Amino acid sequence: MNQDNTAPPALIDIGANLTHDSFDMDRDAVIARARAVGVVQQIVTGASVAGSAAAIGLARAHAGELFATAGVHPHHAAELDEPAFGRLAQLAAAPEVVAVGECGLDYFRDYSPRDAQRRAFARQLELAALVRKPVFLHQRDAHGDFTAILREHRDVLVGGVAHCFTAGADELGDYLDLGLAIGMTGWICDERRGQHLVPLMARIPAGRLMLETDAPYLLPRDLAPKPASRRNEPMYLPHVAAAVARAREESVAALAAHTTRAARQLFGLPEAIRSGGV
Repeated sequence: MNQDNTAPPALIDIGANLTHDSFDMDRDAVIARARAVGVVQQIVTGASVAGSAAAIGLARAHAGELFATAGVHPHHAAELDEPAFGRLAQLAAAPEVVAVGECGLDYFRDYSPRDAQRRAFARQLELAALVRKPVFLHQRDAHGDFTAILREHRDVLVGGVAHCFTAGADELGDYLDLGLAIGMTGWICDERRGQHLVPLMARIPAGRLMLETDAPYLLPRDLAPKPASRRNEPMYLPHVAAAVARAREESVAALAAHTTRAARQLFGLPEAIRSGGV
């Protein structure tokens, strides 16, 4: 709680990997710490069939505060055979699931063959159109194929977000032209690799910008004092919000208001019930 007894701005973390085993010992405390600093809702990322089922289970245990995505990350694309896709389709229809993904292309790691990645991506876009839910998208070193596949499906999709945006002006322009929202993480806080993002923030219209931690990954490098652990947590989302607000030359309160509103609109989230003095 703030010392002046006012609530911190309400934020939504649109991408937190809360099923990761690094949270197994203190997951409830992690959620509580985030809630205490104003992170009123979180979307738990599903990156495999099993991971999506786990994300749904976590969302059911924290109804109204946690939600889930259901998808297969390009790293796991080779696993998306017919039985797996059938199971994914069942999961995607669950009421706790607010988006299909994390899906897309990753030519940096190439953990799955590229043709398998493209097939899995296209099938998940078709699934998103079928269940009428937005897509939660991943792209690394595959921009041309990624945007080409998206364009083929654009007319039937109900929206989507470019998760963990770290690219440049050209990619940003393409994503905005495709109607995507942009998810910003603590990458913008990295003085070595993220400073190119600062001048791009003003180009993202209010209503198309969202915030995420990608916890436990991407701990903001400029946290002070530095945490003892390298594990990122959703409680650091206000730090990301402050960095993005500075780059956009707007107040944190204004940024929180429009990013939270945008997340609720895209993902169909209900208003959060704030409790515990927050």
